[in-house]
Amino acid sequence: MDSTVHAQRGVNESVALRLAHAFRRHGVDTVFGQSIPSAFFLAAPQVGIRQATYRAENAGGTMADGYARISGRVGVVTAQNGPAATLLVAPLAEALKASIPIVALVQDVARNTTEKNAFQELDHLRLFDGCTKWTRRIDHVSRVEEMVDLAFVQACSGRPGPVALIVPADLLTEAAAAAETRKADLGHFPLDRSLADPSRIREAARLLATARAPLVIAGGGVHASGACAELAALQQDCHLPVATTVMGKGTVAETHALSLGVVGYFMGDGARGRALRPLVAEADVVLLVGNRANQNGTDSWKLYPPGARFIQIDIDGTEIGRNYEALRLMGDAKLTLAALREALLAEGVERRAAARAGVEGQILAGVEDWKSFTQRIRESDRAPIRPERVMQLLDQMIDADTIVVADASYSSIWITNYLTARAAGQRFLTPRGLAGLGWGLPLAIGAKMAAPDRKVVCLAGDGGFAHTWAELETARRLGLDIPVIVLNNQILGYQKHAEDVLFGAHTEACYFQPVDHAVIAQACGCHGVRVDDPAMLQEALQEAWAQKGPSLVDVITDPDARPPVSFYDNTYPSPF
Repeated sequence: MDSTVHAQRGVNESVALRLAHAFRRHGVDTVFGQSIPSAFFLAAPQVGIRQATYRAENAGGTMADGYARISGRVGVVTAQNGPAATLLVAPLAEALKASIPIVALVQDVARNTTEKNAFQELDHLRLFDGCTKWTRRIDHVSRVEEMVDLAFVQACSGRPGPVALIVPADLLTEAAAAAETRKADLGHFPLDRSLADPSRIREAARLLATARAPLVIAGGGVHASGACAELAALQQDCHLPVATTVMGKGTVAETHALSLGVVGYFMGDGARGRALRPLVAEADVVLLVGNRANQNGTDSWKLYPPGARFIQIDIDGTEIGRNYEALRLMGDAKLTLAALREALLAEGVERRAAARAGVEGQILAGVEDWKSFTQRIRESDRAPIRPERVMQLLDQMIDADTIVVADASYSSIWITNYLTARAAGQRFLTPRGLAGLGWGLPLAIGAKMAAPDRKVVCLAGDGGFAHTWAELETARRLGLDIPVIVLNNQILGYQKHAEDVLFGAHTEACYFQPVDHAVIAQACGCHGVRVDDPAMLQEALQEAWAQKGPSLVDVITDPDARPPVSFYDNTYPSPF
């Protein structure tokens, strides 16, 4: 460690060091940040906290998001007052909607310059009010440990989410006495587990046991709760078919005979769930678990059966019954699913067991229909390359331990439909809170920092990837072997195709000039290759997969390729 750090009194015996100790007590060993707050980052190595420095200021919050999703611990990001703080708004808003715990440590102007138009002064409390669960300012050394603890409790308790701690620059260098003795580690989630009302669990069990056609639809809350094993046991032992939302993908194995895969707004031509829509629409009892029943997940609230009886498990009571009146099972998914399984077994699952073969047959027939329907295009050697062809090869490369990360827009839909979750708990990270472009590579960097021994692969379109090119250098500097696959069709695909459907025309912003992303990767010192010949695709993907360090495959794809979004049906010629 640099001896000059120890020599600085303002670092050795400062609020900054007190903050670092408090963060480390909560299990923080990695903080995503640029140089500021400098006093904090000079103190942090003394307590074993590593700084992971990003290039674009908005990417840091997304890295913290990816880190939290995989590690099960709070992601921490820092920012300077003013413009850097404003660039945290988008990633914190994504985390708020997607229920991801993040602590943002934001430096503010010195206390004696507040309200004097100091350099980059801004009202940060108002700035973060709409994109965090909780935002507070620390104004006195005596409140440091207390406020840090409150921040981590807010981030991890109940429905997880982002919080912001604002610290004036002069307070960070203020001399501080020894910290008060605190031992609690509050940096993991769920911080507290609660069980739903047992009488309601028994009522839910009776409904499921006697239903004509029950269905479970699992969301990202199952991953957040660490409840995948409990959901898989309910599926297997109680003979219940399970579908997932996009964020819930991987909560159950899609190879299981009772797994429908992902359901939502992309169950049109070419979708894995294309022939399985009736299993959703005809359900009479629907169990929602950690599922917001949002617009995309319900195909604009047209997919779920309006006459069904709904049961909803959620840690956030305000989500239960928001869009579908439901039997309220407010509690942690892990505990409540386990209790529901026991109650259902006690109630008797004979009816479910008797119906199982028929349900499995429907699912198998639907999946086989999808495989047959899409086989020609998944194996096509036509140029420009079809994204389905890329997905076919990628699906053969991943295993149950692989973490797949996608950018927003079409990339999320391609991996959802064409990659297979091979085990309960496999992770597919997609920005589905607000679905902003540019999240893919930073999410992958955060995920890889959290799981350095696991393979992390990122899929992005050229539109989204343009937001975060610079983070290739970050990945190289941090020594992260992340293969990045860019689907390069030189358009904003979703924007163009949706505008054509909705308006019969599209805006000029949909088209790009050609960009060679492989050259950009090489300029950053990374492996990069451009593929426009389908015969070279498999070799290029395998070569990128084997690299030590970040790699990029720039795949020239068909601009007319559209994923199976439901409202595209009957509007474009079918490629199948």
